[in-house]
Amino acid sequence: MSESATHPARNACTWCGREIVESERGRRRKYCKRSCRQRAYEQRSLTEGTSISSDSLILSPDELTSLGDRLFALRCAVEDLDTAIAEGEDRNELLELSRNLVVQAKEAERLR
Repeated sequence: MSESATHPARNACTWCGREIVESERGRRRKYCKRSCRQRAYEQRSLTEGTSISSDSLILSPDELTSLGDRLFALRCAVEDLDTAIAEGEDRNELLELSRNLVVQAKEAERLR
């Protein structure tokens, strides 16, 4: 049995990047909640009639800084795991670092 037959599809909200767990029926959702859909609409409306593409992602300076911080935390988590492997850390330590890496990756994926 294929994985898609046993697990619902997962994708990320096109506005905030949070994970969306899809139901087995209907079309795929683009947004995790109504407020994300509204914010995306507002952004499309603001860019209408400009040279900015309607599918562009516009981040405020604070959002950009936050994204940079999350990417830095992700890189640090990868480096920690890499160092632990090179130093022959025990299985429990590697599992803890691996779990932290997954958390950091999910956070980095979030755009807003």
